[in-house]
Amino acid sequence: MVDVARPEKGKLTLDALRAEVEVGAVDTVLLCIADMQGRLQGKRLTATHFLEEVVEHDAEGCNYLLAVDVDMNTVDGYAMSSWQSGYGDFVFKPDMETLRPIPWQEGTVLVMCDLVWEDGSPVVASPRQILKRQIERLSERGFEAFVGTELEFMVFKDSYEEAWRKGYRNLDPANQYNVDYSMLGTARIEPLLRRIRNSMAGAGLAVEDAKGECNFGQHEINFKFDRALATADGHTIYKNGAKEIAAEQGCSLTFMPKFNDREGNSCHIHLSLRGEDGNPVFADGDGHGFSKTFEHFIAGQVACLREMSLFFAPNINSYKRFAEGSFAPTAVAWGKDNRTCSLRVVGHGPSLRVESRVPGGDVNPYLAISAMISAGLHGIENELPLEDELSGSAYGSDKPHVPRTLYEAKELFGESEVAREAFGEEVVAHYLNMAKVEIEAFEAAVTDWERYRNFERL
Repeated sequence: MVDVARPEKGKLTLDALRAEVEVGAVDTVLLCIADMQGRLQGKRLTATHFLEEVVEHDAEGCNYLLAVDVDMNTVDGYAMSSWQSGYGDFVFKPDMETLRPIPWQEGTVLVMCDLVWEDGSPVVASPRQILKRQIERLSERGFEAFVGTELEFMVFKDSYEEAWRKGYRNLDPANQYNVDYSMLGTARIEPLLRRIRNSMAGAGLAVEDAKGECNFGQHEINFKFDRALATADGHTIYKNGAKEIAAEQGCSLTFMPKFNDREGNSCHIHLSLRGEDGNPVFADGDGHGFSKTFEHFIAGQVACLREMSLFFAPNINSYKRFAEGSFAPTAVAWGKDNRTCSLRVVGHGPSLRVESRVPGGDVNPYLAISAMISAGLHGIENELPLEDELSGSAYGSDKPHVPRTLYEAKELFGESEVAREAFGEEVVAHYLNMAKVEIEAFEAAVTDWERYRNFERL
């Protein structure tokens, strides 16, 4: 790309994009939304069409994008989109603040879009709009959320096509043993990790590090915290990009929460608040204790965790990750630097924050961050008292259990007054239907477990 003035590394202004299109350095614009599963969906536009038409007039896409299952099958039960309503369009409205180069694709840039209806009203059940509404609620109370997400993934030497043909059985992991913090183990796939890190930096994401994890071929790349919406956008772009880069190198990686009987893929979410003056508000005056705001915020997380679990763990497989002794949480409890708790308080002074250890690698970041904000606001507004921290292992505690199944999480979400107050009835109904669709699909499937258990012996 040509050397033109940019507001910051990895971001583009419209003027800079026009200059790069003019000299032939950019020819493609990815016009993207985040769907219910937190995936990028959209269109590949010629850059000239984007500049000449879409910048001023927006674009359209079928409204079934927020009313299908993970396989893109049309399903019943969604108010916004159906055969009866004709599966019309909603409007892709580009957020020019998100315009950025995509270094792993030649001559390509990307822009995230908000979804609105033809009359300009927001599509309130779209994940990005849900998070923007929670950010507005925080702003109305003088707060701003800063967030970091930590996505784990497993790398296999098989390509995605080979993995499909194998039925995802007997795949060849990139590492044959636990490489948690191992410099030797991570060196085995450093060409892939390095390309992902450098590509994401080129796309405007502030990369901090990469490290090995416990399961075979399991790794993690971490990014600097940012404002909530920027973090969710970055998370979504990174997740999609990492898969694309792996595919280009003839291998595959998965963010699946529980691929096998070893450790699952987590997505720990760190969150802190700042006031209108830009200063953190979680530490007390001397920086060594908790402010009342932080106490109420954590209390809200504890109080609402079970009923918000649908937004943290949205799939059947999500709940298989919650196993004792696996570093995934089972108890609804908080503790200081305690990795057995579902809520871990870390840092001190300006860096004091809460880490939710509930989400897995399948999480939709827009929804999970929204759930944390809404739970925290519930705690602050009702001045909920903070229970004593849990010391020792939470696995053997008598604390309430994280929901064990998607069935349980769906029921709790449906009964949640906090969810209805924060998100509105339309959003609650939309995501209850998402859970219903997943449950019905799972119940209809005949699994390998059933065949092995029943074929001969029953």
